[in-house]
Amino acid sequence: MSIQPDIYSFGSISDLYIEYTKRTAPYTMEYNHYHDYYEIYYMLSGQRIYFIRDRSYSVEQGDLVFISKHELHKTMQSGDAAHERIIIHFDDAMLSKLAGAHASFLLTPFEQQSHIIRMPMQEQLATAQLMSRTLSEIRQQPAGFELFPAFAVTELLLTAARHIQQHDPVPLHHATPMHAKISEVIRYINAHFGETLRLDEVAKHFFISPYYLSRMFKELTGFTFSDYIILTRMKEAQRLLRESDRSITDIAAAVGFDNFSHFGKTFKKITRISPRQYRKQYM
Repeated sequence: MSIQPDIYSFGSISDLYIEYTKRTAPYTMEYNHYHDYYEIYYMLSGQRIYFIRDRSYSVEQGDLVFISKHELHKTMQSGDAAHERIIIHFDDAMLSKLAGAHASFLLTPFEQQSHIIRMPMQEQLATAQLMSRTLSEIRQQPAGFELFPAFAVTELLLTAARHIQQHDPVPLHHATPMHAKISEVIRYINAHFGETLRLDEVAKHFFISPYYLSRMFKELTGFTFSDYIILTRMKEAQRLLRESDRSITDIAAAVGFDNFSHFGKTFKKITRISPRQYRKQYM
């Protein structure tokens, strides 16, 4: 019998959305994930592994994770399965309403080389109090509680942006040499996704056996080798559909598909709509 997690939320994905989840059973994100809004992940308790863009991070109690729009990411179990977390989603329109001319400053936490901010203890305690008050407002729903989440998110972003402004970046270190090697492989894929990429050829390029590369890639990122390549290609195709007027046929070829029909079927499988419908949404 599976143990259901404790989950409650506020708002909607198309606006400002806050979700609290407490889990005691093992959990790894089952689906491959990126989206067109910003995400803040706050670890209330426990520990997780978080893969973002091209590397894995160990996320501990009190850590803040900042994930920008269209950034591929996935969480995995690390040690004890029990953990509590809060996720916050918002888009550019919401941030503009919250911050106006200061929006670009509040986005600085999403623009750093590291996606993790681990603040000093005093600031961690203040953040914990802010998040606790936010959850209390959402749970108890006193008069005017709808006003508090936007205030809390603005304060959280302001605290993180000032922390970055006042502190040097924390050096990034890979947990093991294999973590470093897989990050190299991912950066190689990110740079060559428009070309033919075969597991055996990439493994040979990095002096690793195909079997070992396949196994370690899945273990350290949460993605299979082939799934990561497909998602990277689809993410770039979406960007080109949004930001360019290139034909869909040209875009398919640019992101590594030599079969237009296969491109269309793959795109629709991942996004649930056709490339033409996707472009129409952003026109």
